[in-house]
Amino acid sequence: MKYLVMVLGAQIDYEAMEGKASEFSPAWGEQDLQAMWAYMGAVSDDLSESGELIDAQGLSAPARVRHVSLGEDGKPVVTDGPYGETKEMLAGYWVLECASLERVTEIAARIAACPQPADAPVYPVEIRPILDGAGEV
Repeated sequence: MKYLVMVLGAQIDYEAMEGKASEFSPAWGEQDLQAMWAYMGAVSDDLSESGELIDAQGLSAPARVRHVSLGEDGKPVVTDGPYGETKEMLAGYWVLECASLERVTEIAARIAACPQPADAPVYPVEIRPILDGAGEV
């Protein structure tokens, strides 16, 4: 079965990774970033080697988001940047083909153990089964 494994983050996290501390997150140093990228790269490499990896991508900061919705007149309404009340958004993902929910849960637990600075916000890793072509929910 295919699964979408998602990591979340907020704008403050991206800013912390750029060295800007806030009341919610310490600034990340170069060693912190290198440790995170090495760890996530090793996870993706292992999944590629096992044949379970279909795709994996990190996403740009929420400040670069563009929302497109329909107005009452049916025309597109475009809003740049995250809404003020938005806390976490999708920060990156893996599309995996795994033999079982237990296996993808093991992978998610490994992803959740990614190194980061002490006192940095901790977000859950989300797993969502991908619907098959028959539309099974």
